[in-house]
Amino acid sequence: MTRQLIINADDYGMCRAANTGITSLLQAGAISSATVMTPCPWAPDAIATAARHGWDVGVHLTLTSEWEGYRWSPLTGGASLRDAAGYFPRESKTVEEQADPAEIRAELVAQIDRAVALGLDPSHADNHMGSLYGLATGRDFLTEALEVCAEYGLPFRLPRTLDGMGLPPELDPFAEAAAARADAAGVVILDRLWTLPFHQREGETYESFKAEMIELIRSLRPGVTEIYIHPFEDTDELRHIMPHYEKRAMELRVFTDPEVRQALADEDVSLIGWRELRDLQRSR
Repeated sequence: MTRQLIINADDYGMCRAANTGITSLLQAGAISSATVMTPCPWAPDAIATAARHGWDVGVHLTLTSEWEGYRWSPLTGGASLRDAAGYFPRESKTVEEQADPAEIRAELVAQIDRAVALGLDPSHADNHMGSLYGLATGRDFLTEALEVCAEYGLPFRLPRTLDGMGLPPELDPFAEAAAARADAAGVVILDRLWTLPFHQREGETYESFKAEMIELIRSLRPGVTEIYIHPFEDTDELRHIMPHYEKRAMELRVFTDPEVRQALADEDVSLIGWRELRDLQRSR
């Protein structure tokens, strides 16, 4: 098996800094794909740009709204999906504890339908902050997510193995069971799902982050791996929204860096998009 890599940018449409950053990488061909947050205010701009260029963009299924002064709400009226102010909850744990599965399902459908109505031909679906996976309490919404993906003919971000994710081995049966559910639903998934920490760690610099990314590339296994990032432009808007803007700016730089591009070439990694997986799913 060859080593195939999808590089996906999450959070397209979240804000203008997300759009300018992710658009620049898609335009340069530095990443494979992106996923758009349709409940967010800059989603129409992201989708219009992606549709105009025919880029590989999916839907970032969103059930949380984590930032202090910049928030978004469900597209549906589901009361179990809202906090006291009417926004999505801040944490996945709250979603797992209080969300009604029927309201989850309706919201996922509404988010994909909005993307399509705005002109997107979605390549896949994934999940913002892991709120569908049951990682906080064990109560997941994978049945609803996989049913919706099967109906729309979309592959879903779910790894067959936790290999390389740095998670405890006692979670391996969870990954195996989740993969079996995806197979039963006819939904194509990944072999592996990798990333680096979202927050800037003490002493972390761009150079140390780049070295970690190169090592991640060199560690790729046979099969399909997705590396996902959050590449935003460092702007006043971004600095107002989140405390980790410096790390977002690092992620924007890294896949256009000549050393990272050379590592991809040296390792003979085959870059693919989610559309290849969608075509595979729809051909079955």
